[in-house]
Amino acid sequence: MPARRASRISRRALLRGSGVALGLPWLEAMAFGNGRSDPPSPVRMAALYMPNGAYPATWTPATPGRNFELTPSLEPLADVRQQVTVLSNLWNEQAKDGDGHYVKESSILTCARIKKTQGADLRNGVSFDQVAAKARGHLTPLPSLELGVTPVAVGNDAVVGYTRVYGSHISWSTPTTPLARELNPRAVYERLFRAAHGSSVSETGLDSLLLDRVLQDAKRLRKGLGSADRARLDEYLASLRSLEKRVQWSTRTEHANWKPLAKLDLRDAPVEQPSNHSEHVRLMLDMIAVAFQSDTTRVATFMFGNAVSNVSFRFLDGVTSGHHDVSHHANEEQKLAEYKIINRWHVEQYAYLLRRLADMPEGSSTVLNNSMIVFASALSDGQKHDPHKLPVLVGGRGGGRIDSGQHLIYGEDHPLANLYMALLEAFGAPVERFADSSGPLKGMLVS
Repeated sequence: MPARRASRISRRALLRGSGVALGLPWLEAMAFGNGRSDPPSPVRMAALYMPNGAYPATWTPATPGRNFELTPSLEPLADVRQQVTVLSNLWNEQAKDGDGHYVKESSILTCARIKKTQGADLRNGVSFDQVAAKARGHLTPLPSLELGVTPVAVGNDAVVGYTRVYGSHISWSTPTTPLARELNPRAVYERLFRAAHGSSVSETGLDSLLLDRVLQDAKRLRKGLGSADRARLDEYLASLRSLEKRVQWSTRTEHANWKPLAKLDLRDAPVEQPSNHSEHVRLMLDMIAVAFQSDTTRVATFMFGNAVSNVSFRFLDGVTSGHHDVSHHANEEQKLAEYKIINRWHVEQYAYLLRRLADMPEGSSTVLNNSMIVFASALSDGQKHDPHKLPVLVGGRGGGRIDSGQHLIYGEDHPLANLYMALLEAFGAPVERFADSSGPLKGMLVS
């Protein structure tokens, strides 16, 4: 009896998720009998940042190895735990002093010491995601994708003497250039659509660039600022010009042979103004998923909030306050309980993205298997502004390069930069040194 032939799936079939429908990538069921083996799958890298730290007692597993028990904060990872590596005792030495937040949070991906300033003369380092983008970004229409949900904070934090612009960015293309984040889910989708369609995008009638929208908002904001803040904002706006270069990729000849791995249809674009914080976050995570699935970019960052974020989490049962307020819990029972709930909620969103990627087949593997998704905060206990024992997770196997599914405990104050050095190696962009690294993080890579 002949083998049963699989049912054919249309290339127009869609995956439907949280507020957005996504096109399927190429599947064997779409083209029978070609007899070809899977081409090498691209490796992706993303970094998700959670503000205000995490409570160590409900975050850190008690034992190392593969049989570690998930703590209350990490329980949402139960169904993907074999794809997750929990890292303990990492720290960013360059952020050990200075103020409570900005020094630590702006350098979470750079591992550099920032310049203390209330002006426009920012100075940080180059973030590891941008090291990756500069090495491999020429392979995709968008070298990288920077996302967030909270507008840039302007002005100064007079208490500590830093410009708030530092706390609004984790991705830095040069020591003086923070990359503008995209906050509008629909604009992000439209940008991905433009990249996927190249020069033919003009035929769609899509004539409003993301940059135009960002600049319009900035101009409105500028009218209400004093002269000093206007100068700072003008300096910052210069960084937005990087978006122009990144949306004009279609004129570059090196992408002539690039094809999206998943179909994008503008009719499937998400809403422009999400109804609440939770929906906004989910839609942005969906955008990372579709960007990775379609191979429009292989590098992404996402900020759940700016430094000192006081987003209200009253939509969660048991929470009555803002995030930053409860992070200064002073061991008060109610505040501490709310802080733990908010920590867990962030991990739930991380787990959501990992599951989305795990549900995206890619040849004989999945997009998650071919990705490395970092989740980190720049503080340990928000009450202490503690830079030691940072909460850090890595999801995915990096195309088989990451030895996932374990809890790795390092010696006291082990360089966070070592993790980034290992991930860059797995990504195919090895470096001899990153910031204050002493070598690739041991135990992360498959030997």
